Amino acid sequence: MRSHLLNDTTAEQYRRSVTEGVERVAAKLAATDRPFTGVTVDALAPTIDAIDLDKPLLDTAAALDELEDVYLRDAVYFHHPRYLAHLNCPVVIPAVLGEAILSAVNSSLDTWDQSAGGTLIERKLIDWTNARIGLGPNADGVFTSGGSQSNLQALLLAREEAKTDSFAKLRIFASEVSHFSVKKSAKLLGLDQDAVVTIPVDQNKRLQTVALAHELERCKADGLVPMAVVATAGTTDFGSIDPLPEIAELCEQYNTWMHVDAAYGCGLLASVKYRGRIDGIERADSVTVDYHKSFFQPVSSSAVLVRDAATLRHATYHAEYLNPRRMVTERIPNQVDKSLQTTRRFDALKLWMTLRVMGADGIGQLFDEVCDLAVEGWRLLAADPRYDVVVEPTLSTLVFRYIPAAVTDPAEIDRANLYARKALFASGDAVVAGTKVQGRHYLKFTLLNPETTTDDIAAVLDLIAGHAEQYLGESLDRAS
Repeated sequence: MRSHLLNDTTAEQYRRSVTEGVERVAAKLAATDRPFTGVTVDALAPTIDAIDLDKPLLDTAAALDELEDVYLRDAVYFHHPRYLAHLNCPVVIPAVLGEAILSAVNSSLDTWDQSAGGTLIERKLIDWTNARIGLGPNADGVFTSGGSQSNLQALLLAREEAKTDSFAKLRIFASEVSHFSVKKSAKLLGLDQDAVVTIPVDQNKRLQTVALAHELERCKADGLVPMAVVATAGTTDFGSIDPLPEIAELCEQYNTWMHVDAAYGCGLLASVKYRGRIDGIERADSVTVDYHKSFFQPVSSSAVLVRDAATLRHATYHAEYLNPRRMVTERIPNQVDKSLQTTRRFDALKLWMTLRVMGADGIGQLFDEVCDLAVEGWRLLAADPRYDVVVEPTLSTLVFRYIPAAVTDPAEIDRANLYARKALFASGDAVVAGTKVQGRHYLKFTLLNPETTTDDIAAVLDLIAGHAEQYLGESLDRAS
């Protein structure tokens, strides 16, 4: 079995195996004519359940043939222009090249003696991102597995910086459309179940600063501690951006940690046209960025950034076998000193390769394209009497609802929209997401593919309407 170990004696076998795999994927990408096959769990599960993992195939080609049946054929392909659902982007080729390299070399970014240049590349990218944000000369950060981990670490630092004698006094403030990881982080950090104070949003789904000011003042009056305000730069449902400068003013006034969850909106850091939409982010104490959302990177590629590098000490633990304290005085750079993770992939290489091949402007131009596309999509929806669209997009998300002319029952309209989304997914012709707005079911386009066109959007809207009308027609037949 040593013949399968990647080393100097198996380099040629590695080249052949990876090339065969790449050719399979390339052929699949070239032949994909819809984002999904519509396969169901009940149809696919028996095929996978029947595989005996204790009986290997002993042949790469055979394993790839099997993989076609259990994965490649029925995968959801984000590169297709009619994949319009979640915050999944098509990926750029330089990043995929970086992924192949980092997987083969398999550096671990916890300590210098496991990564060498990888450590310095990650630190350079953290400095580059901090410069784009404008956090200042003392800023630092570390790559993470994703936005949820970044938010958790940021709120950990905020909890420790709050310096209270009782976690029960701590309060976090976030808008009603902020990411669920804020509440989840509060629970993981041992805070009370009512620690997260929900702030209402305005008609554009932005946090209302008047309400925030009121809650901060009430917090102080009640003898509680305002631990952090989480401002969102690109909400998951609406792509809305909270009023960052006003929030920064309030955080300064109440001596409260300001965290900006820019997991989605971080693409504006490279934007050629729309960078001004996140003005105020430079005043944050910490920032979450997900390069795997709006920098067109493969999962995972994320980071948490902080204004004051010293705050990262709250995540620092030393082990004699890994990162003993003496290494600090010896100026040996161990990234585990900053991270919630120990063993950690060299995910930074993907972004490094992207910047070295495409440049920041290249990434920004792609993100600007999808933001422009969202405006065109909003115009289509606003002019279409079949649909109600919630807000004009700030980034690249559209939330809307099919409204039949002859039906007035909101619950029946809910069921029609739910059915249309499910039927569209089952057909494989397109994939869209769903959410709730004021208790009612809505559909959602998350536009992250520059190859998507207004014709694609118009076609999918017709498909949705067709499925909804079919449901309503069948519903009337059942009722009669």
